[in-house]
Amino acid sequence: MRLLFVVLLAVASWQQLAVAQSNNGLIDELKQEIGKKKQYDQQKEQTLEALKKQLNATPIQNADRFFDLCSSIYNEYKSYQYDSAYVYADKLYKLSIKVNNTSQTYQAKLKIAFIMLSSGLFKETFDNLKGINPQLLPDSARFDYYSLLTRANYDLAAFNNDKHYTPLYNSLANKYIDSAIALSKPGSYDYQYFSGYKALKNGKQQIAETTFNNLLRQKLNRHQYAIVTSTLSNLYLPKNQQKGVDLLIHAAIGDIQSSTKETVALLWLAEHLYKQGNNKDAYDFLQQAMADAEFYGARQRQLQISTVLPIVAAQQLSYSESERTRFLTYFLLITVLALVVIVITILLFKQLKAVQAQEKIIEDKNAELEATNNKLTEDARIKEDYIGHFFDSISMYITKLEKLKHSIETKLTLKKYDEIRATVTDINIKKEREQLFYTFDHVFLKIFPNFIAEFNALFEEKDQIWPREHEALTTDLRIFALMRLGITDVQAVANILEYTEKTIYVYKMRIKAKAKIHGDEFDSHIMRIKAV
Repeated sequence: MRLLFVVLLAVASWQQLAVAQSNNGLIDELKQEIGKKKQYDQQKEQTLEALKKQLNATPIQNADRFFDLCSSIYNEYKSYQYDSAYVYADKLYKLSIKVNNTSQTYQAKLKIAFIMLSSGLFKETFDNLKGINPQLLPDSARFDYYSLLTRANYDLAAFNNDKHYTPLYNSLANKYIDSAIALSKPGSYDYQYFSGYKALKNGKQQIAETTFNNLLRQKLNRHQYAIVTSTLSNLYLPKNQQKGVDLLIHAAIGDIQSSTKETVALLWLAEHLYKQGNNKDAYDFLQQAMADAEFYGARQRQLQISTVLPIVAAQQLSYSESERTRFLTYFLLITVLALVVIVITILLFKQLKAVQAQEKIIEDKNAELEATNNKLTEDARIKEDYIGHFFDSISMYITKLEKLKHSIETKLTLKKYDEIRATVTDINIKKEREQLFYTFDHVFLKIFPNFIAEFNALFEEKDQIWPREHEALTTDLRIFALMRLGITDVQAVANILEYTEKTIYVYKMRIKAKAKIHGDEFDSHIMRIKAV
């Protein structure tokens, strides 16, 4: 049993959702038309202004023309604005009394009775109809007389809605509607509408539905279309809610486009949308209906709307409060999440900065290690080349010393002292030192083949130092070559080159003075010359 209830509830909810979704397009169209109300009302006012200008230009003596123009203005006002319609109906009444035209007096009273009924004044409506003799009216006015009595009695029966008076008023309305139909031309709008309306009021729904649908296929003005669709909606709402609501929307659109303020379509539509759970649109449409009723001056309609509006407003307020609470909840959650994200972002940013700092340290250390490795590799290459060459040189000198020692020992044994002196005299220290520098220069240039070019790049062309053809390095170049090898002690450089410390210092200062760069920066450029 519980399962069946759940299924039925789900089906009902699905149907309501389907109806709501299908109405969305039409409701949007209705909202667009509501936005154009001022345009339609301006067109109505322009029409009224043109008629009033004609009326002002018509002398009162031309009673028939004056009566016709007042009737036209009244017809524009009768479903638009009660007060203004009453003004011109009263003009008609006074004019008919003045010219002593009984038929026109009755027609004026009919017009007053119509707007009284539209305004919800039942007693005043019947008071104005009592003194009218329909036999003195032309056929068109007599039709208006019976149609007005029909509407008044049907409305009064619906207003009383009890078992004592309602049947009586419905019976009277049926009698009057038969007279109205009899006075209508067969096939005309009035004939078909009242035939269908009688069938609707007497429970013959199939006949009423067929009649009204046939009427919709004919060419109708916007006001007539609104009346037919509004009436037809009463047949569809109990059995086909979607169709019924669609018809009410079409009726409301027709009322807006024809500037009809005395209307029930928006009220009925709002009530059904409220039942479907569409509180927002229901509330908005009720406010529009109330604005129309107040503009027209329809007291009964204002009373009807005022009984429904507070209920819908309360529901809308409750919905708005829940939406506000939900919004605040979501806003709070989003704010908390945003704060969490900001905190996490700050922490991540700090961690990222720390990681970047660590990476920078690692990068710097790697660069230092790479430079150290390059320096070690370079030093190893220098040591390898120089040690190899100097081992060869030392080995050669040891061999020479050994031969010299052996020669001198032999000559001493043989007491050849003069030959010993000659042998010693043959030893040329200067030549040996030159050979040492030659070896140093060639080994150095083998390791640093770009040294001379890069060294001279630090000077203007006129101050550059280039070796002569028979030289590998000059003394100036040799001083800085020793520096590049890491021998920076002036004493050591002086000993190697057989100069005094002061001489080495003067050489260095003189050369540095001519350079494009000076001081430690010059020394740094020398040390950055790469080995190959």
